Amino acid sequence: MRQIILDTETTGLSPAEGHRIIEFAGLEMLNRKLTGRSLHLYMHPEREIDPDAERVHGISLDFLADKPKFRQVAEQIVDFIGDAELIIHNAPFDVGFLNAEFERLGIAPVKVLCAGVVDTLAMARDTFPGKRNSLDALCDRFEIDRSNRTLHGALIDCELLSEVYLALTRGQESLMMDLDDDGASGGLVGLAFEKKPLVVLKASEAELALHADYLDALDKAVKGSCLWRGYEAPAAEGGA
Repeated sequence: MRQIILDTETTGLSPAEGHRIIEFAGLEMLNRKLTGRSLHLYMHPEREIDPDAERVHGISLDFLADKPKFRQVAEQIVDFIGDAELIIHNAPFDVGFLNAEFERLGIAPVKVLCAGVVDTLAMARDTFPGKRNSLDALCDRFEIDRSNRTLHGALIDCELLSEVYLALTRGQESLMMDLDDDGASGGLVGLAFEKKPLVVLKASEAELALHADYLDALDKAVKGSCLWRGYEAPAAEGGA
């Protein structure tokens, strides 16, 4: 299955209030393996960025001054996500913004363009009810290195989310190199192993004497015959 790990950064919290997408990032995954294909875009929002939002992602309007408008890159985004399943943390947020941008341009919504949407936040809440399930919290829980993430950014968040998704779906090993069927067996099929005789080391006379002294001390401590005597007696009789 073709999947796209997707994230956006925006001018604010609500597309209904006219807020816009300013960064889009997507990483392609095929059969649960990252392909190396990605799409990363910055866009001028044609409006101001809320100060609270800028403090989160660190993207300023000055930085976006020479960047294209959404309408100029919309076709690239549609081509990239089309027919794929989207994997998004807090999917209603990003999908809501994408649909608002698409609607302005007369483009079909995500549910028509894509094969489906997986919300990793909803998955995490089902898996870890009552716990913090932000992307940072999940990275810590799955011991995923996020030391390079000082601000929210769509591309780095996608990279972290790809590892979180595989961990949530118990597919951590999917980012590793594949082993073919022959290699997975380690080349051991059909090999004959030599079965060597078990080496038995007998106790020396000195060791036997020390053992006897120890049992005598146990007999004295329990004022009778210690349990070990019961194990030794049948063995001695069988060997007689």
